Amino acid sequence: MNARDPRFIEQLRKRVRGTVKENEPLARYSTWRIGGPATILLPADQPDVTAALALAQSAGVPWFALGLGSNILLPDEGLEALVIRLGKGLDGIRSQESRWWIGAGMPAPLAARRTAQGGWAGVHKMVGVPGTVGGGVYMNAGCHGAEWSDVVRRVTLADSQGTISVREAAGVPFTYRRSGLDGFVVLEVEVELRPESAERLTEEVEELFRWRQEGTPFNQPCCGSTFKNPGGVSGVVEGGPRTAGQFIDAAGLKGFAIGGVHVSPKHANYFVNVGGGTAADVRALIRHTQAVVKDRCGAELETEVKIVGPDGKYLLND
Repeated sequence: MNARDPRFIEQLRKRVRGTVKENEPLARYSTWRIGGPATILLPADQPDVTAALALAQSAGVPWFALGLGSNILLPDEGLEALVIRLGKGLDGIRSQESRWWIGAGMPAPLAARRTAQGGWAGVHKMVGVPGTVGGGVYMNAGCHGAEWSDVVRRVTLADSQGTISVREAAGVPFTYRRSGLDGFVVLEVEVELRPESAERLTEEVEELFRWRQEGTPFNQPCCGSTFKNPGGVSGVVEGGPRTAGQFIDAAGLKGFAIGGVHVSPKHANYFVNVGGGTAADVRALIRHTQAVVKDRCGAELETEVKIVGPDGKYLLND
């Protein structure tokens, strides 16, 4: 059985308060505007998430947790897995002095603004991350020299059986753009922030947001950064490129296109769907870019975007 089976959908609707959508185009839930049909649950609350996970486990149906659909590439053929879309209903926020509890469904830019307006620093730099808090913690997203692991104190999780647990930050194996929380759904995060001037933080948030708008093509369908920054200086030119975007630019690939997807002329580490782009186009452009950068610059580019297979699992080697 898979998540598109009418019998599974009927059982799911009986167990949740939220909305269940059949044959829903994933492209509507992807910042790349790419992805085929799937069964999507829009949970009303945490119990909906745990009930859906428990049902999927008993029915042998795979599942996939989805936030705002950034930093992932969803398959053209759609998903056989149940998609649990974390948004409204799991987007609460509350605080007690320096500690803040933020729901997984809250957009990271909104969390950045809310905490900054309260005079608390640490999450404010996430204003440039185009995803949810839950997705950001799961992928240890970051920008402007900050990442979620800097501020996380505890994470509330649901496992594949629908059991909820709370894990201390020390028990989360955070690394660069990874959390090690495979097989879990992030429901809420507790962060420890530091007090600063609300006025100064708000000014910094607006400055960072303006930089992000001017320096990246977020007004077009894209996923955010396609590749991780490899670090170090180019092995070909002393003092050469350091970031993934700089390597791609140095390889002469700005504006290069495959199908409906091209390397943004504004920022080379952003691949933009200019119309009719497919997951196959993106994957081909990724492989081409990696090969050209390796040949011309001697740098190995590793994807930051997560490529998802039809069963909802991440494809490690594409």
